[in-house]
Amino acid sequence: MKKIISKFKLLIIAVVISGYAMISYSFVDNFFEVSKNLDIFATLFRELNIYYVDETNPGDLMKKGIDDMLGSLDPYTNFIPESEIEDYRYMTTGQYGGIGALVRQVGDYVVISEPYEGFPAQKADLRAGDRLLKVNDIDVKGKKTDDISKYLKGQANTTIKLLIEREGEAKPIEKSIGREEIKIKSVPYSGMLSKNVGYIKLTGFTENAAGEVKSALLELKKNTEFKSLVLDLRGNPGGLLKEAIDIVNLFEEKGTEIVSTRGKVKDWDKVYKGTNSPVDVTIPIIVLVDRGSASASEIVSGSLQDLDRGVVIGQRSYGKGLVQQTRPLSYNAQLKVTVAKYYTPSGRCIQALDYSHRNDDGSVDKVPDSLITAFKTKNGRIVYDGGGIAPDVAVEPQKFSSILGSLVTKNLVFNYATKYRMLHPTIVPAKEFRLTDAEYDEFVAYLNDKEYDYTTKTEKALEDFTTDAKNDKSIDLIGADIAALKTKITHNKKEDLIKYKPEIKQFLEEEIASRYYFQNGRLEASLKDDQEITEAFSLLNDTEKYNKILTTVGTTDKPIHSPEKVKNPK
Repeated sequence: MKKIISKFKLLIIAVVISGYAMISYSFVDNFFEVSKNLDIFATLFRELNIYYVDETNPGDLMKKGIDDMLGSLDPYTNFIPESEIEDYRYMTTGQYGGIGALVRQVGDYVVISEPYEGFPAQKADLRAGDRLLKVNDIDVKGKKTDDISKYLKGQANTTIKLLIEREGEAKPIEKSIGREEIKIKSVPYSGMLSKNVGYIKLTGFTENAAGEVKSALLELKKNTEFKSLVLDLRGNPGGLLKEAIDIVNLFEEKGTEIVSTRGKVKDWDKVYKGTNSPVDVTIPIIVLVDRGSASASEIVSGSLQDLDRGVVIGQRSYGKGLVQQTRPLSYNAQLKVTVAKYYTPSGRCIQALDYSHRNDDGSVDKVPDSLITAFKTKNGRIVYDGGGIAPDVAVEPQKFSSILGSLVTKNLVFNYATKYRMLHPTIVPAKEFRLTDAEYDEFVAYLNDKEYDYTTKTEKALEDFTTDAKNDKSIDLIGADIAALKTKITHNKKEDLIKYKPEIKQFLEEEIASRYYFQNGRLEASLKDDQEITEAFSLLNDTEKYNKILTTVGTTDKPIHSPEKVKNPK
């Protein structure tokens, strides 16, 4: 017996030694490959800088090499040089030093497009539409928005001097504005949409986003008639994982699994549960998502869906199921690197693109239908992985006319709002603001001498058809018919201004409301004719239908994805 035990021990030792040797060999082999290639890169870089025929910029060369190397992985693994750390800090904290205003390019000048309420620009009466002529006595004609943004940003408690031109004022106006630490809220607006439906708009997941949502929720709960909530995550690109977990925890019991992550490094194989006491675990919730809802937005919407805690309305979300972490580098630079994939409580990974297997041309495939897997929610409903969060109630995205696109991109809506603000010192609250038919006619008259044009989808289709006919050498046979058809479908601006009046009027009202009530006013004006909000109201007023969606087992259709390739994926 002792001999058997002794042999067994020797066997175990042999296996352990063998395994250790394999691991050691693998580690040494990998270390050698890394060291060898770093040495090759360093010697190449040195020789190139010494012998290349023209002068080179070592910093630019290295940045280009790093960016191209990381570009072969995924769009979220990035090098952040010291010079861009402040921009990165803004993305994660929502904080920066500056005057608190958005700018945009209009012709040769940069203009203020929107001052943030409560910050230096607004307190100094800087208005949307103000044209920047000089910044600290520097003539800024011809400068781009990026250049101007760098001028306007700076350390808090420093002063910047602006010379602006304002419509309706005979002479330029000089302003001296003190910079402050600007903190952009993740919850720019919350309030009651109706007698008993509350609303919270969440635009990002920067530090303390969960705290802002909690504060907004507690404020809504002070209203005794508050019975249900709409959480708006549309256009929210995500942010910090912790904030997403804490937001779900507001509506779920402490200890509930909210999300898990899995990575190559085992330290990233984690399960995240709620660690706080919730605020409300019973209130009906509608979560609004669209194609712009990504990352942390998908953790919140996907977790609430998997836990059958709320109904998701809108369009399929973006499909970013990748987690990033920053790693410190030399000289205060950082590497933002993808370290794991995240999984909702049912086990779904909602990553839409497979960056680990690129095609020969560099394109990336979406997850094929054959690999899409079914999962079950807490109540047994069927949900699927492989491409974002599919809404429980799908709403077709709103499509806008070509004429509206032209009016917006040519800054004609923006410029008219500036003119309107000059002529009207005050307006009614944003929720109530409506342009009269006579005022819309004034806008149409304003456009009479303005340059703008566009190509409708029908016109574009006819252009493509004409090109095909020429290529097929059939243009001689049908050329006359094409010409006649072109005459019939060629757009008429005046007719289109009438035909698409409702959507143009809506954009005008939002832009004008922002001139008086800033970001909150723009948002309140946009909610008046919001199709997803209308759908949310309908569902929240039908308790039976709301509950049925959350309890009906196994009826969700499997999503069908197009087998498209995504070139140069972002």
